[in-house]
Amino acid sequence: MDNVIDLNKIKTTAENYYRNGDFYCSESIIKTIKDEFQLPVSDDIVKMASGFPVGIGGSGCTCGAVVGGIMAIGLFFGRSEAKDKRVNKTMTLSKELHDVFQSRHKCLCCRVLTKGMRLGSKKHMDQCISFTGEVAEEAAKIIVRELGLKVK
Repeated sequence: MDNVIDLNKIKTTAENYYRNGDFYCSESIIKTIKDEFQLPVSDDIVKMASGFPVGIGGSGCTCGAVVGGIMAIGLFFGRSEAKDKRVNKTMTLSKELHDVFQSRHKCLCCRVLTKGMRLGSKKHMDQCISFTGEVAEEAAKIIVRELGLKVK
């Protein structure tokens, strides 16, 4: 893993994955964080994020970008052993990301965030691309801070 992380590159890369139609929000964030932090995990990890776009599979519930950001945090700080107490730190950091997004946008509900927008319209795409970049950057900031890395 590189000890210097370019937050702007993370934001731009995630946005471009979405903008270019390569991946949706949650997938874009996981792919970008995995690659930019040079994590030794398969791209299969991106598959885990494929059910969250458009508010969890199109249901309009929780914003897929936020879920992708929380998944990215979990890649670094989550637990894989039963009863591992590090889950508490992961939950705290996930709540931090949640709270940042909520304070900026007043809710996490995709249905509310996109109210009055036609799915796939320019307005909808611009907003979701922006959310994707924003959440990728915010998740990366948390990861960088917690790992004691440097920012470009």
